[in-house]
Amino acid sequence: MKYAVHYEPGNRQLAALVCACSAICCASLFYVATRYPEFHIAFYSGWLLSAVLTTLSFASLSWLFAVARFSPGYLVGFYLYIMMLGFLWLNAFAPLQYNHLLSGISAAVSAVAFLLPALLILSPVSQIYALSIRSVDRLLIAIVLVAIATIAAGARYNFKLVGLDDIYQFRGELAFPTALNYAIGIVSSALLPFAYACFALRSQFWRAGFVILLMLLFYPITLSKMSLFAPAWIIGLTIASGMFGSRATVVLSILVPVSLGVALLSLHTSGLLTSSVAPGYFGLVNFRMIAIPSLAMEYYNHFFATHQLTYFCQIRLLGPLLGCPYNEPLAVVMSKYYDAGGSFNASLFATEGIASLGPVFAPLAAFVCGLIIAIANRMSTGLPNRFVLLSGGVLGQAFLNIPFTTTLLSQGAALTFLLWYLMPRDMFKLEPEDQHLGR
Repeated sequence: MKYAVHYEPGNRQLAALVCACSAICCASLFYVATRYPEFHIAFYSGWLLSAVLTTLSFASLSWLFAVARFSPGYLVGFYLYIMMLGFLWLNAFAPLQYNHLLSGISAAVSAVAFLLPALLILSPVSQIYALSIRSVDRLLIAIVLVAIATIAAGARYNFKLVGLDDIYQFRGELAFPTALNYAIGIVSSALLPFAYACFALRSQFWRAGFVILLMLLFYPITLSKMSLFAPAWIIGLTIASGMFGSRATVVLSILVPVSLGVALLSLHTSGLLTSSVAPGYFGLVNFRMIAIPSLAMEYYNHFFATHQLTYFCQIRLLGPLLGCPYNEPLAVVMSKYYDAGGSFNASLFATEGIASLGPVFAPLAAFVCGLIIAIANRMSTGLPNRFVLLSGGVLGQAFLNIPFTTTLLSQGAALTFLLWYLMPRDMFKLEPEDQHLGR
């Protein structure tokens, strides 16, 4: 896929982008506090200096994203960095009672423990076996057929075209068989983005477009916002990465939509824009996409300060062996306790970290998760950056909002890692941003 303009920022420009993204996300959280106080989000001018100093100290990690090469860890790591930055900002003002100092230190150390292996371990692993290009073509046909079969099976249980404001009225009623649940998650989050990346980077645009259509058809089945916006998300990544390179695209994928939300709401607040589009967009992007993952950290810290830890019993395979103090999934438990509306999933820092081990030992879980992402880095070495970005773009969002083990298994991240390892390295033409990586 060729573009008339291709600009890949250097380390200084990229560092400036990361800093700008960090700043605009904090500004966005200020507006979130003014509009959504019912979600235990607050802002007090007297605590502003403490919040600024805390987030500035944590933002010193931004240099890692300026010097690190692109990898799956870069994609996942940046989204989780922004999430953790948001939590540290919210933590400075949080009205909920828990040990804010301990939780803040634990969060920062957990982020470092995850980012260091996820960003810096990139050494290649030898390919014992690789698919032939012909085998990949057959695999892509199989993926499309499996996707069609999964959509047909899912539509038998649910197929409703409803607006975003109404999905929570119906989503609680969804009941798919376990096997179909796994198939829906793996096909929509892992297999179809993988097929799209293969088609798009080989300029097979009609096939890539058909895959986008299949991805969109999962929305009326699952009533999930991720299913609805995944096609637009992956198309946006395709266009931006062709113009700016993969690292800058990851940063811009947060910076641009959040900046637009802040600008629209500022105009709306000042009376210069009276349309309801501004608060609607802000609520969907700045609140739901950016603030909610950070807010989940606050809820989990507050809840598990006075409730039993899970010690990983929330993982379906371990629950029957360990016994669990909670009879429902954590997402449901948290949603009911905080009246959040809908399931309240959270990232690895909240689930595998705070919920499982508590704030003192949470960095250990983060470090192990970082090592697993480092394995993905090694398994993808030799593939074009854009292919890794596009095939893993939806999973990047999943890691931001869903527990790590769930994303690995139920959303198909582990399968994507395996496919990266098996891909023939001569299938794609290397682009300029790949040359210095030996890709």
